[in-house]
Amino acid sequence: MVAAAGAHRPGPLKQQNKAHKGGKHSGSSQRRAGGRVSVKAQPRRRLRDLSRVDRRHQALQLRRQRKEAVLAEKRSLGSRDGPPHLVVLVPLHSRAAAHDTLRLLQSQDSAVVHLDEGKAGGFVLLCPRLKQRWRFVTAQAGDLHAVLDLAKVADSLLFILDAADGLDSAGEHCLSCLFAQGLPSYALAVPGDADLPLKKRIDTRKKLAKAIEKRFPEAKLFPLNTEQESSLLLRHLAAQKQRHLAFRDRRAHLLAYAAEFVPGQESDLVGTLKVSGFVRGQTLNVNSLVHIVGHGDFQMGQVDAPPDPLSLNPRVVKGQKRSQDMEVQDDSINGTDEMEEDIKVLMKADPSKQESLQSEVVPDPMEGEQTWPTEEELQEAEASLKENRRVVKVPKGTSKYQAAWIVDDEGGSEKDEDGDEDDDIDDDMMEEAVSQEGGSSEEEEEPAEEECETMTVSECLRDDQYDEKVEEDEQMLERYKQERMDEMFPDEVDTPRDVPARVRFQKYRGLKSFRTSPWDPKENLPRDYARIFQFQDFSRTRKHLFRQIQKEETEGASVGWYVTLHICNVPVSVMESFKEGKPLVLFSLLPHEQKMSVLNFLVRRHPSNSEPVRAKEELIFHCGFRRFRASPLFSQHTSADKHKLERFLRPDAALVVTVYAPITFPPASVLLFKQRSNGMHDLIATGSLLSVDPDRIVIKRLVLSGHPFKIFTKTAVVRYMFFNREDVMWFKPVELRTKWGRRGHIKEPLGTHGHMKCHFDGQLKSQDTVLLNLYKRVFPKWTYDPHVPEPVPWVRSESVLPVQEVEME
Repeated sequence: MVAAAGAHRPGPLKQQNKAHKGGKHSGSSQRRAGGRVSVKAQPRRRLRDLSRVDRRHQALQLRRQRKEAVLAEKRSLGSRDGPPHLVVLVPLHSRAAAHDTLRLLQSQDSAVVHLDEGKAGGFVLLCPRLKQRWRFVTAQAGDLHAVLDLAKVADSLLFILDAADGLDSAGEHCLSCLFAQGLPSYALAVPGDADLPLKKRIDTRKKLAKAIEKRFPEAKLFPLNTEQESSLLLRHLAAQKQRHLAFRDRRAHLLAYAAEFVPGQESDLVGTLKVSGFVRGQTLNVNSLVHIVGHGDFQMGQVDAPPDPLSLNPRVVKGQKRSQDMEVQDDSINGTDEMEEDIKVLMKADPSKQESLQSEVVPDPMEGEQTWPTEEELQEAEASLKENRRVVKVPKGTSKYQAAWIVDDEGGSEKDEDGDEDDDIDDDMMEEAVSQEGGSSEEEEEPAEEECETMTVSECLRDDQYDEKVEEDEQMLERYKQERMDEMFPDEVDTPRDVPARVRFQKYRGLKSFRTSPWDPKENLPRDYARIFQFQDFSRTRKHLFRQIQKEETEGASVGWYVTLHICNVPVSVMESFKEGKPLVLFSLLPHEQKMSVLNFLVRRHPSNSEPVRAKEELIFHCGFRRFRASPLFSQHTSADKHKLERFLRPDAALVVTVYAPITFPPASVLLFKQRSNGMHDLIATGSLLSVDPDRIVIKRLVLSGHPFKIFTKTAVVRYMFFNREDVMWFKPVELRTKWGRRGHIKEPLGTHGHMKCHFDGQLKSQDTVLLNLYKRVFPKWTYDPHVPEPVPWVRSESVLPVQEVEME
């Protein structure tokens, strides 16, 4: 009875008996082994077999470790050893009073250190009793770039709502952008409802909670009318769990607290920018590059460690001097030294270890060229060419793959599967084809649909010039028509009458199967591919870098240190924008992130925008910590090795956007904006970074259509696909298909006006359409521009409650 109380579990050293020698050839395998016995490794499953008590103990330890990590993160944020808790105030309504919120938060029983309100728009709150310090920064109303830049580095966002209407259309647009970029921890405050009667105040809060339920399902509204309510809000901000953004947690970043510009010796327009702030995210290395959001990539010269101006327990001797310097914050922002105390130099850049600013490969036009051969080599080459020379006349621009399809005269006549003979292509026909292309020795221009470009025209609001916008409306109407036609007849084009089809579509080829037919990713690459970088194994490089970050192998300024960065060769416009009150946000770059490559983003159309967006139109990208302008390609998101080009950004499917841009290691969010003629930026798509892969093949498809003229059992005469006999012979090897699922091929041309006899796998219907698919690989345009113009503030409407009801329907 005692033995039955607990079941016996064998340990890892249990005796293992030899297995039965089954099989016909066990003896021969032993003879081949030659008496060698393989080392028996202990299976991992056996090592992981723990008792129930040990499993509980292990789970308890893991739970404690996770809990301690969360508590340590909360304690370090805003403490003496960590950076101040950065809170960004975002007004979501034109009547939301951010200054009243700041006034209530300043009234705490703590030391308040004011920044210059005209430039920084906030203050620093020190609470020695709670051992906490906060920095409050107000985002300028209507400045979308400032809101997004501050949200990239903020620990918490404090949304200010209106007591009556909640948020307006501009606030709704701002929230859409913030959710797509990545939302840190947040809180919702409603100031200004103390004047209302109690019953009306309760009804207003219920209505407000229902209005924001779509965006914040479980959020709590904090009234902000008294000092006690502001204390509750501060406690909530300090105690709530922090939400992580992957693209910033793996990179060191800081928000400038003070800045100074030192002009260079050669020019006053370029110099050294000294930026002071608290390091966040990861350790900052002086040899890495730093990216100033909205301005570009730069190198650092050195990193200093000045005294912390926001210390919770300043020293007694210099405390009065420090507090005076803090109150007069204007001097430090204008560029003079923040402290008169000694500044320690933490580290200086090592030129041998410093990352280079080179973003492009300088292509050598002579690369791959051979030296001039000798006379003997020339004679041998000429003799071998005379022996094995085979001349085939093809139109200019024909690739080797297309030339292989040309029928040779020496092969004689061939018979098709039905036994009918086809006429061979004679030399006179080929000479005529070459003569007809005549002056088209230059590269064939893209179709008219790819030649159009968007132009930014200033919008005029005067009544006497109102009709000038009619041309813009007509262009928009034409785009709507083109998008509608592309939906009804995807990729179909009309065969030109004035140019032979074999010349017009000479860059295209036919494929037996779009899914399985091979396509070499290194074939016929454009010149721009000589300027970009490509990884041998991108995922392996990414995993190696993230593993180093996780092991904390980087040396430099640790998280929470107050440092001064000496950034070299910075234009004076960066300092001017900082003086105007715009935030100065810095991110350190991982290795290779300054180099150009081909980036692929997986995006989905935003429901707030329905205007047609054509491929190769200029769009504005917000990718992680970068923003730039580029003209992308749209393609389908599939698991195949070839991806079909989409001419428009589809509203009902996720598409892949391909551009030339600097390398960024995923994960990273992406926002796509389109600039209006009046300067406003419309959010058109959101998504994430999919890959950095120049070998991703984007195929453009063209569909030529014809109509059955005479229909027999499995044969039909098709017309209107081509308009001369030579074109029919040129495209004869390409397979045909119909809209109703029939497949076939061209047998022979009939007459001289493009009629052709075709054979199919079944009888056609009279209302069916015969299609011929042609394919060509396309590449994005090199239109990368890191300078993005500031958007015009969004036009506000009073309330968005009706809009929410429409969206819910």
